Amino acid sequence: MIVYATHKGGKYLPLKESLKIDPNTPRGLYVNLTNRCNCNCVFCLREKKSMTDEATLWLEREPTVEEVKTELDAAPWHVINEVVFCGFGEPTIRLDALTELLAYAKKIRPDIPTRLNTNGLGELYHGREIAADFKDILDTASISLNAATAEKYFKITRAVYGLQSFEAMLTFAEHMKKFVPNVILTVVDHVTPPEEIDMCRKICAERNLTLRVRPYEDS
Repeated sequence: MIVYATHKGGKYLPLKESLKIDPNTPRGLYVNLTNRCNCNCVFCLREKKSMTDEATLWLEREPTVEEVKTELDAAPWHVINEVVFCGFGEPTIRLDALTELLAYAKKIRPDIPTRLNTNGLGELYHGREIAADFKDILDTASISLNAATAEKYFKITRAVYGLQSFEAMLTFAEHMKKFVPNVILTVVDHVTPPEEIDMCRKICAERNLTLRVRPYEDS
């Protein structure tokens, strides 16, 4: 699926199927740009979730920008309350496509907020600061914190960049605060122990960042 909606119980559905189940409730429109990821998280649903052929997030190929624009043009905007770039890969790997599509979403529906779900390692991937690329086109950046120390972060995420990934992710969050109205760091309930979550809250407080504890089924 290139675009999809989420439902309770961790269900991912094509928008047409989503509307059949619930035609009136506002929902997010999720955009899936890539399977590629620079992490291999131990809890990732890529390895755990079974999906039908009709409702799979595994892409046979990466969609073009024009293909995604066509999907956005045809979206049921009367029930969409947010556009979220997410999927089974890391969206910032396709940074040019991502920012072009965020700008397009803002152009056609400036009233609908936009969100990016990211592991926060885009600056390591691209070798430069990328936060300014999101100015005026992104409303919320949701960045996976996952742990309170570099060692635990690497153990959980198995990021390809090693121990430096943790500080790079936090620095990216600080960079994003200059250009994006809402920057949220997230941990996953039942994956992150309570004492670790408390440590994460302290890290966020020290850096003037917001922490959200996500239910596991929403991951």
